[in-house]
Amino acid sequence: MTANAPEPEAETPDDELKRKFREALERKRQTQAESNAAARGKNASKIAGAHGPASGKRSFRRKSG
Repeated sequence: MTANAPEPEAETPDDELKRKFREALERKRQTQAESNAAARGKNASKIAGAHGPASGKRSFRRKSG
């Protein structure tokens, strides 16, 4: 068996749809990989400040009315 297996001559609509979805998914993964590679700087995460101390001390007040 070779890596390049011949595809069937008549492609069914389901096979065509699956092929299009796979191609679109591959394009999406490629663009995400490129953007992640470019963002390997100081703060590459999309979420900034997820962990660590809060910006200020929280104060709680009792409701008066």
